[in-house]
Amino acid sequence: MKVDILAIGVHPDDVELGCSGTIAKHISLGKTVAILDLTLGELGTRGSAELRTKEANDSAKILGVKSRTQLNFKDGFFQNNEEHQRKIIEQIRKYQPEIVLCNAINDRHPDHGRAAKLVADACFYSGLIKIKTSLDDPEQGAWRPKAVYHYIQDHYIHPDFVIDISTFFEIKHKSIMAFSSQFFTANSNEPETPISSKEFLESLNSKMSIWGRSIGVSYAEGFTVSRYPGVNSLFDLI
Repeated sequence: MKVDILAIGVHPDDVELGCSGTIAKHISLGKTVAILDLTLGELGTRGSAELRTKEANDSAKILGVKSRTQLNFKDGFFQNNEEHQRKIIEQIRKYQPEIVLCNAINDRHPDHGRAAKLVADACFYSGLIKIKTSLDDPEQGAWRPKAVYHYIQDHYIHPDFVIDISTFFEIKHKSIMAFSSQFFTANSNEPETPISSKEFLESLNSKMSIWGRSIGVSYAEGFTVSRYPGVNSLFDLI
């Protein structure tokens, strides 16, 4: 089940909104990607947990990821504690990713920042050989990703680096709109939410356009880091 990238979101659709262009791009380059949803998004105003699970699976097919798993943490009330860390450690050791992508370090939704810290802590503890979990394979043992990158969500956070996703903008949009219960749909009878308006999608596109312009392309996705990345050459940064 080893993958190159494990993209983690606390709610179904977090990964799509934050980094699905980057995922699609790396899949096109031959990398393998899995998605892990920590909750079913059951507290969402629109739709239901069952519907969002179907939408999440539809989106996974659009993106072409290797697998998508949902952990069924309690939406809104999960904690950064041993119980939840161990469940994420099980998945990290199962997938053995080189890179983990996860929620924004702070955001409008309090779950996002809490999940960011939870996942980052689990990535560290996953590398400790004395921590055992129920899914541990004796031949696999501890595993620590080489990098943890946080995608940017609702709040504007100055990115530490950006990824050109111009060619993959349409795939990103399709993966987002797979969650039709959550986002703008004409003549919908569902209650309006902060993410269900046309303006929300426009603001998302505007951020990607701003980050893209900074590197001379149409669209980019932004990421932040807690530990700065190393490069072999200045030309890796061009």
